[in-house]
Amino acid sequence: MAAESPIWRKVNTFSGPVPRSRHGHRAAAIRELLIVFGGGNEGIAEELHVYNTVSKQWFLPAVRGDIPPGCAAHGFACEGTRILVFGGMVEFGKYSNSLYELQASRWLWKKLKPKPPRNGVLPCPRLGHSFTLFGNKCYLFGGLANDSDDPNSNVPRYLNDFYELELQAVSGVKGWNIPETKGTAPSARESHTAIIYSSKGSYSPKLYIFGGMRGYRLGDLWQLDLETMTWTLPETKGPSPIPRSLHSSNVIGNKMYIFGGWIPILMNEDKSSAFDNEWSCTNSMSCLNLDTMMWNSLVWERQEDGKASSPRPRAGHCAAVIGSRLYIWSGRDGYRKAWNYQVCCKDLWYLETEKPSTPSPVFLVKATLQSLHVAWHPLPAAESYLLQLQPEPTAPASPTTLSFNQLSSTYPPATVPLKELQQGAAATLLELSGTTGAQAAQSTGSTAISQPQSGKEAAHTHKVTSHVPSHIEREDTSLKKLGCHESSIENSVDQNAACAAESNHFPVTGPHSATGLVLTEQDATANLAPPNQMTVPESIVKSEPMETELSNDAAPLPPKSQNQDNTTPANLTTTSVASTKSIIQMGNTELADNQWYDVGIFKTLFSEVTHYYLPPVDRKGNLEPTNSPDYEDLKQRALTPGAAYRFRVAGINSCGQGQFSQVSEYKTCQPGFPGAPSSVKITKAADCIHITWEPPTSPSGKILEYSMYLAVRKSRSSTVVSSSQLAFIRIYRGTKIHCTVTSSQLSNALIDCTSRPAVVFRIAAKNEQGYGPATQIRWLQDTFKPRLPPVAAPQSTDKQPLELPDSTGTLDTKTET
Repeated sequence: MAAESPIWRKVNTFSGPVPRSRHGHRAAAIRELLIVFGGGNEGIAEELHVYNTVSKQWFLPAVRGDIPPGCAAHGFACEGTRILVFGGMVEFGKYSNSLYELQASRWLWKKLKPKPPRNGVLPCPRLGHSFTLFGNKCYLFGGLANDSDDPNSNVPRYLNDFYELELQAVSGVKGWNIPETKGTAPSARESHTAIIYSSKGSYSPKLYIFGGMRGYRLGDLWQLDLETMTWTLPETKGPSPIPRSLHSSNVIGNKMYIFGGWIPILMNEDKSSAFDNEWSCTNSMSCLNLDTMMWNSLVWERQEDGKASSPRPRAGHCAAVIGSRLYIWSGRDGYRKAWNYQVCCKDLWYLETEKPSTPSPVFLVKATLQSLHVAWHPLPAAESYLLQLQPEPTAPASPTTLSFNQLSSTYPPATVPLKELQQGAAATLLELSGTTGAQAAQSTGSTAISQPQSGKEAAHTHKVTSHVPSHIEREDTSLKKLGCHESSIENSVDQNAACAAESNHFPVTGPHSATGLVLTEQDATANLAPPNQMTVPESIVKSEPMETELSNDAAPLPPKSQNQDNTTPANLTTTSVASTKSIIQMGNTELADNQWYDVGIFKTLFSEVTHYYLPPVDRKGNLEPTNSPDYEDLKQRALTPGAAYRFRVAGINSCGQGQFSQVSEYKTCQPGFPGAPSSVKITKAADCIHITWEPPTSPSGKILEYSMYLAVRKSRSSTVVSSSQLAFIRIYRGTKIHCTVTSSQLSNALIDCTSRPAVVFRIAAKNEQGYGPATQIRWLQDTFKPRLPPVAAPQSTDKQPLELPDSTGTLDTKTET
């Protein structure tokens, strides 16, 4: 997967309030977010800036609490969604030893007061130190102190002291400690870098310190074994980097990348220019393999179009790793002594080190008679996505009779976090829900989503731009037939309640579904036991549900009120969308004699698929090989009603095309069945809750009735329950578009902790054809003060989007069966 040589890419387009250029700032990565704090240029910056690498937007979160003063050359360490800030320069000649914690899930600052070490004093105020986090400890080394009592003067003192800061589990710290170390410690220095690396298969974390300044630039590499607390100078091979300070060091995989900084250069005979010749900035990069300890110098040639192939020289920049990409921003590239000011960069770059990782399966947003609106989760290192489909040949399947309730609880749907859709995709979902532009901005954060694209533009197939490699990989189209025992199929219906009513369905009576299942209605009132064992086709081996969430507060986006009335639409999430789905585990085997067809290459995270492209053929009817097709010259074939299609997606970046995702299968709709109820609202009362919804469209006659279900606990124990094992009881059946859930009914409710703690409801509509897809409503509960006794659920293996805190009773809606 790794490329032979990493490739620099400049981010040319982004939106939002871009921070002013600076140096001495710091950056940390929280999932897809780049958090930037501090630094200075004509004054020290105080704001906290956030860049979303998926939506390419800058924003200023509404921070609160003990907001720290602006600082530069400070320590900045991140773990999960909390960031620790220590020390730094708060104004000229004045350094700090204060410690602050930022809870990024709530944008809450808190000043911490750790206990002093038993064997020494607290760390003195300093700047230019390293502050590195591993496990439950932060490691502080070195820096520069000011021994002058006069704030207008500066008496520098280089430090080589070493401290441990022990952290508490979720928030807060315990205290400082001065560990006893063995061996010769590194010399005193500042503006160095430190990273921690632990090789796979063994718990032997090591702290590496490189470079720095102590009156002259340093180029030494030090290693501290954190188990034995022994300092050593490791033996390395290959060309070592030039001595430097104010550089950056970051780890991706088993490699440490060192970029930029101040480097010394030889003076020439012209003494008048001695100042400029003593040191200068660099844009050189070196890579150290931390397993083999081999140095490698990375060099980039100028591009053919004359544009720069790497960032220009700089020092005091910030750098952070997101996925397999190394992002750098700003920094200074020199000092104009005659003008007496710093020259700072304002550009944003990332280093592409690998092909994109394997994406998760394509999920369905909406199904109609002749289109399938599909989407996929973003990959941190993908610039575009290749979407392919394969028409599924119809095959007879022995029908099995299932109840509506049994199917709902046995095959839960896949839903997606709204935050993980790029701008445009999320906005499209909001438009589908019927939310106005103002409401959309309110429900997702004002800078989270830009103006939605038009339907035509959103579904448009984008060509790969010049920086996307043309060597798009095409897999062998001769596929082996899967045996029934080899497939792993997940069946579900999850349709956006807010979307158009045309959708796939598991009808109560009527035609078979894509897997050959025939449903019969069965009243599940007061049925607290798990659904009865079902007889399913032999090809259905197991169910592997994907469970994520849509929530208006699911991302740490720009400021919005946390005290909204729970009866207003702003507290509702945009519902997800879906229809009959089967996810097929392909592995290394594929189906025989089936051709994969391109839907297109997309910059977005979604596509409204109405057609696919037929590959070019020669005069004899043979397929012509092609790497990067020109879709304008290819013939199209439209999707047909009631047909099943398999989908897969692969990420593309400058290093090439990554692996395809697992295959997911979806079916276009058959006419007649109702859509899913939409615009669900929950209003709390003293001893009950009121639920209202809007009726769906019904192509075949009027809606005959609605059924509302509640997920309940199977027992009083705290046994782990997965989302695929939810048991439901019917709590309402009637023709009205509202119902009341009493406190006695809620007392049996399950707190589903599969992702965020929530009470789960499902509602579906029935017409003459039968029941259509159901809308699932997740009524989010307070994480810290659960309203109902929770039943534990396993942690999701998928990374969830960064979330704001839930207020008790916020609503999260989905569409499911």
